[in-house]
Amino acid sequence: MKRTALALATAFAVITVPSAQTADSRPRPGDRPAANPHGTRSAVLGRNGMIATSQPLASAAGLKVLQDGGNAIDAAVTAAAERCAGLPLIAGGKSFGGRMTSQAQAKAPLDGVKGLAFFGFPLHPAGKPSAERAAHLSDVKIPMLFLQGTRDALAEPDLLQPVVRQLGKPATLHLVKEADHSFHVLARSGRNDREVMSEVLDAFARWLGAILTR
Repeated sequence: MKRTALALATAFAVITVPSAQTADSRPRPGDRPAANPHGTRSAVLGRNGMIATSQPLASAAGLKVLQDGGNAIDAAVTAAAERCAGLPLIAGGKSFGGRMTSQAQAKAPLDGVKGLAFFGFPLHPAGKPSAERAAHLSDVKIPMLFLQGTRDALAEPDLLQPVVRQLGKPATLHLVKEADHSFHVLARSGRNDREVMSEVLDAFARWLGAILTR
C-alpha cells in the first residue's frame, strides 16, 4: 500500500512532453484558451500546440514560457512546477516524449528537475536496431530510470543494457519481462496488463525514493 501511495503521489510531478509536432509550439496571433468539459480555462490552445493542466495558473505559467520563446519542454517543466509546488519534479514520459526530454536535459539542465524517467525509451526504430539515439545521454548528469519491456521492438535489451552500463551510476534499468513497447504482455506470459503496470509503478516508486534520499 505504501509503495502504491508513493507512486500515485509522485505521478503528479511527472512531466509528459507533447509530441514532435509541438516541439516548437510558440503562440501566434489567434491563439486562444481552449474549452474543456468542465467549463474552465485550464487549457491554453496555440496554433502549434496546447498547454493543458488541471489548474489555470499552471497553464498560464506554461503559456508565458512559450510567449517568451521557450519550447514545449520548458513550458511543461514550468507548468508542473506551478501545479506541484513543493514536490520534486521528475521529467520524462512515454516513448518519444521521454527522448525529447532527455535531449533537452542534455543541452541544458531543466530547472528544478531531479531526475528523468523513461517509460519505454525509443532507442531505435522498429526493425532497425541501433544505439545511435543514446549518444546524447552521456551529457545528462541527473539520475535516469529506464522502464523497458523485454519484447520492446524499439529497444532491444541486448542493445539497451550496454548503453545503461556505460552511463554508469546515474542510470537505472528495470526490465519488464514479456512486455512490449506499450507494456502489454501476451496471455501465455501468465500475467495481465494491470499486473505489469503495478510492477512498473512499483519500480518507479523505488527509484524515486532512492534518488530523493541521496
